[in-house]
Amino acid sequence: MDAAVHMVVEGLVQGVGFRWFVARHAEMLGVHGFVANSYDGTVEVEAEGDRGLLEELVKQVRIGPRSAHVSKLVLEWKNPTHQFTHFRIR
Repeated sequence: MDAAVHMVVEGLVQGVGFRWFVARHAEMLGVHGFVANSYDGTVEVEAEGDRGLLEELVKQVRIGPRSAHVSKLVLEWKNPTHQFTHFRIR
């Protein structure tokens, strides 16, 4: 079943390889979308794909790379728009 998720990740998530970590896991799972640093120090993730695969991505985002610390993860499940053809770092 196709789904989409929007995530805002708070904590020590910039300057620690977090976007690369998310992109690598998203590519391995075969989901599409993007990951980007935000001006307020958070990281934004938008992803579309199979709901089960997105749930696995959410698990990985909660963990993050070893050098990161996720203090809060805000999730919003949405209907997919199918606007993405791959996963990229912005």
